[in-house]
Amino acid sequence: MRTYSVTIVVSATLTLDVPESIWIGDLTRTHDGATIRVLAAVSDEDGGTGLASVTAADLVAFLEDMKTHADVSEVELLRHTADEALVQFETPDPLLLSFARGSRVPLEMPFEIRNGRATWELTAPREKLRALCRRLDEADVSYTVDETRQAVESEQLLTDRQREVVETAVDLGYYDTPRTVSLTDLAAELYVAKSTCSETLHRAEGAIVKRYVAETDRPTGELFH
Repeated sequence: MRTYSVTIVVSATLTLDVPESIWIGDLTRTHDGATIRVLAAVSDEDGGTGLASVTAADLVAFLEDMKTHADVSEVELLRHTADEALVQFETPDPLLLSFARGSRVPLEMPFEIRNGRATWELTAPREKLRALCRRLDEADVSYTVDETRQAVESEQLLTDRQREVVETAVDLGYYDTPRTVSLTDLAAELYVAKSTCSETLHRAEGAIVKRYVAETDRPTGELFH
């Protein structure tokens, strides 16, 4: 007999205020209008490396401040124009990425940091997104959830037997109003005891209802807290 499992997957757009202690927020606040667009990034316990597109009104000054920032260990200029540069950077303390890594939520690339605010596109099981929000709360990081969408991924919602019972009940009119077949008649049609038929229907109906509720939009606070 097959079992079923259901995972609630949430896609969300988070906008967070990068703490002043994080260099990438510090730089984009200091240089008004400057934008760091992170194209790729990896991090571990020893630090982080990123590839980013940088735009700024005074690009030379921005890159110089980036190179000399205490929390940036290396900056390599890969290419540039008058107002945009592609750089690879290393930092010993990738705190921004550590929030996502610690909660095992993958960040979708690219993401932008502008005027000290980062915008993240996230898709992950609801429980992992809740863990991310708890980490942000614990670090006293201010954030807003701008958009949420839910979907349910299931290996198989009903067992083969449950599906057979439900389909037979539908075909015979058990769920019609008024019913055209009784539970006793349905059990006889399926050659099972009435109690067995009732229990099988109850379990199947429970799975269907739970899935329906999971797929229904809920307020943001219910999704993440």
